Amino acid sequence: MTEPLELRCGDRVVGRYVHRPELPGELSPRPYLHPVRTLGGVPVTELMPADHAHHLGVSVAVPDVEGHNFWGGRTFVRGQGPTARDNHGVQRHGGWLRRTDEGFTEKLSWTAGGRELLHERRTVDVRRIDDTAWALDLTSALTNTTGRPLSIGSPATNGRPGAGYGGFFWRAPKDARPPEVFSADADGEDAVHGRPADWLALAGDRWTLVFAGPDPWFVRTGEYPGVGSSLAARERLALPPAATVTRRITTGIADGRLGRDGAAALARAMGGGPGA
Repeated sequence: MTEPLELRCGDRVVGRYVHRPELPGELSPRPYLHPVRTLGGVPVTELMPADHAHHLGVSVAVPDVEGHNFWGGRTFVRGQGPTARDNHGVQRHGGWLRRTDEGFTEKLSWTAGGRELLHERRTVDVRRIDDTAWALDLTSALTNTTGRPLSIGSPATNGRPGAGYGGFFWRAPKDARPPEVFSADADGEDAVHGRPADWLALAGDRWTLVFAGPDPWFVRTGEYPGVGSSLAARERLALPPAATVTRRITTGIADGRLGRDGAAALARAMGGGPGA
């Protein structure tokens, strides 16, 4: 494995980016951030946990790009359910466009079956908010390089209701009790899952994550703690030849358990939308 890139917030290492991982094919190898920590040193990511070995800290993962799995694990097949298939893609690091202690811009190639489907320009930046919180800003721009139409799907578009995941995904650590999850006007997994919100907070015993992004949120707290975006929440996302889909997700990482007022203040400080 190539030496990870350390990301710093002032004098503290708050994350490590593994851009050339050595992983088995069934995990859909891709770059990832792990460990990510609060300014106080509390870990807020988990890597290859026993319950879902294909969860890789913070990554960009899509379960269905024209039938190819860039998520890892089994593929949901309509009429069959989760099925083991030899359809896993790989995200390959193609070089740095910018690289500093506080962030980077990277080129990636999404390949499957020996050919490139997507080219990605990924930008990650670290920003200090105050003495107890910092922000991770991730922008992913995916361009169809095949010369023909592509579409992005999810288990939901393939027949599994409520499973519209695909895009940005953050696997949080599993503590003794599940984290709380809430938005500005809703509480609990059932209330926030599958819905857009200007910001969404996941609060553990010693940490809080506040997410801001444009898509409906995929949320798990009971089975495991994780939050992701949904590029194809209910319908496949069409991507014509040479077209680009861009998503920006900003995450506030704070020490301690924040309530709604504290999470809203953190969302405002990191620019989390008009309703923050």
